[in-house]
Amino acid sequence: MGKKTDHIAPHIEDFIKKQHIFFVGTAATEGRVNISPKGTDSFRVINKNKIVWLNLTGSGNETAAHLLQNNRMTIMFCAFEGKPLILRLYGNATIYHPRDDAFQNYSDLFPDAIGSRQIIEMDVDLVQTSCGFGVPFMDFKAERPTLDQWATQKGPEGIAQYWIDKNTKSIDGFETEIIK
Repeated sequence: MGKKTDHIAPHIEDFIKKQHIFFVGTAATEGRVNISPKGTDSFRVINKNKIVWLNLTGSGNETAAHLLQNNRMTIMFCAFEGKPLILRLYGNATIYHPRDDAFQNYSDLFPDAIGSRQIIEMDVDLVQTSCGFGVPFMDFKAERPTLDQWATQKGPEGIAQYWIDKNTKSIDGFETEIIK
């Protein structure tokens, strides 16, 4: 059933490209473990051992705070359509903000989004698949327009203020360094 490898094989990359949602798991040295669902067109495989994803503005900023303390990250995809499969990518991640050159280098890989707050780069050292037999079938209807509409309504200045108000600290009080 389950298989482990040290790289993203072409058939795994094909699977990733077909998914509409992924889940990100991180944890600081202490405090709560965070698991966040991520959608939209925000995930890219760079090569067999490197991925990047665009982190859009949200109600919290746990991933950023955690990665500053502990750069381990797990990403999980589930097949909700077609052949059953669960895919996990394990590795170490680096967070880039719009002020960083690396953010600018990767940003062209993604559609423009007013709420773009970070790009996460992960060096993948373990790829694990498992059966996914217990994952239900769910049909994809469409992306929710709500986040994009919200960010558009706020505009760049409103997003910057939102970062100050809601994204500078994690729920455990850890700094996110979104504002420097």
